[in-house]
Amino acid sequence: MIASATMLTLITGFSQGNLAIANEQHNLIARNLIELQQSSERWILIDLSRQRLIAWEGNQPVYAVIVSTGKVDTPTRTGVFKVYTKYETTRMTGPDYDVPDVPYTMYYDGGMAIHGAYWHNLFGTPVTHGCTNVAVNHAKWLFDWASVGTPVIVHN
Repeated sequence: MIASATMLTLITGFSQGNLAIANEQHNLIARNLIELQQSSERWILIDLSRQRLIAWEGNQPVYAVIVSTGKVDTPTRTGVFKVYTKYETTRMTGPDYDVPDVPYTMYYDGGMAIHGAYWHNLFGTPVTHGCTNVAVNHAKWLFDWASVGTPVIVHN
């Protein structure tokens, strides 16, 4: 027989101590979704389980694309964020990558960004180091549509 705390971890992926944190984050995301849908504000929703990004204006979806988000060992973090800087092109580097001229980059969580990806066509599959990859033409549309301060909600 598996102990209930171990079963909880197996089913949810969270230990008993972390479950309260997960519930709090879920509630924060839900509250922000409701507030944004009741506004006329532009905002971005990234659905990790469906590998989709939807651009919204209040309660109206205005653009939807298939994306690639973080791999299991380099996951895209869930939460409520805001675009804090944008670059038409930038260089991205890490321990095992160095990618020049990354197009239409919008940072929203530390080093995590929504950006165009010209180096793969695996959209719909989690293959990134945590960023949200979009086909370049879609990244341009999003870049032109969103501004610094645009809310970004990432959920499972």
